[in-house]
Amino acid sequence: MNKKILICLSALCLLISNSSNAQWVQVTGEAIILESKATARVNALENAVFQAMTFTGGEIASLPQLKTYLQEDRQQYRFSGNEIRHISVLEQKDAGGKMYVTARIDIYPSAKSCHKVQYKKGLLLGRFSLAEPQQAAMGSIYRLGEDFSTVLQKNIQRRSQSFLVTGITQVPFSANHADAMMMLAEDNDAQYLVSGEITDISATVDDHLLQADTINRQFAVSLDIMDGKTGEMIYQNSYRDIGLWPFARTSHVDTKSARFWVSPYGQSIQRITQNMMLDIESALSCRASLPEIINIHQGVAQINVGRVHGVRNGDQLKLWHSAGFIDQKGIPRNRMVETAITLTVDRVYEKSAELRVNQPQLASSIQPGDLLTKQLNQ
Repeated sequence: MNKKILICLSALCLLISNSSNAQWVQVTGEAIILESKATARVNALENAVFQAMTFTGGEIASLPQLKTYLQEDRQQYRFSGNEIRHISVLEQKDAGGKMYVTARIDIYPSAKSCHKVQYKKGLLLGRFSLAEPQQAAMGSIYRLGEDFSTVLQKNIQRRSQSFLVTGITQVPFSANHADAMMMLAEDNDAQYLVSGEITDISATVDDHLLQADTINRQFAVSLDIMDGKTGEMIYQNSYRDIGLWPFARTSHVDTKSARFWVSPYGQSIQRITQNMMLDIESALSCRASLPEIINIHQGVAQINVGRVHGVRNGDQLKLWHSAGFIDQKGIPRNRMVETAITLTVDRVYEKSAELRVNQPQLASSIQPGDLLTKQLNQ
């Protein structure tokens, strides 16, 4: 049976057709035209694909793999080994300084996607610092790093399928102090630590004789991700974009205001936060989520994940003893020893849950700090 559903949200319309396990979506993406119409077309097409994947429940972690192919100016895109099989560009137009691309996207969502079989993993965000504070003089945007962290947090909270932000800390991250980083992650129930540095916010001015000068401003930022269980640096990347700076050179711009974030420059920064979120999904979503035992009493164990992480009554989990150690060079080494103990979720709270030990005679060997993995054969 082939069912078609037309859903409209504001100016966005999605036409969904279900045929066996396949779905196809007709969606319109948009992007501001700045560098060129070609670049805006790519951004609008990426926006359309992201919306389609989010709406159908496809794995957004696969999107970074497609970006190289979407750079090509084509009407048809075909893929293999991906949940997206086919993209057909139906229409593209530019109006009001924006590019609009309407595409039909064929998707085969997998029931075994990583975000569907694991709990959400906690991220602790650090404040993104400014490498060259003097570059913030135009507009007095000295607090941009702090507000960038907040926007990244909101992007992850709203759109990420595999992660949630447990907090934003002012403590600087350092790979040279792994033990302190592990303690910081533990205090915030975070499996990973995410931070970086804004490396370039310089501006270039195009002088015009008969009209106002055009100011374009760079935004470059680095991304560092540390494993909260070991203190190791596990992922690094850098991003760069350029946006039109529409404010007067002598103005003081509030980087917390909607006026800043809806401007072309603010939009380019938001696009970077989305790319960061997608890269984090792609790099880490399939790593096992590791709930931790925080208390054990009379055969009932309490763990540090709950409803917001996707925990449900009846979930089955396997216990691993944590046997980490510090080697001769002073480097913490994480080690997990498999056990025959399984537990069943009995009661779920917002950020924690209680589990019943399925082998009561072995409950005495369970200790706070032991780790759990969700069993996938449920």
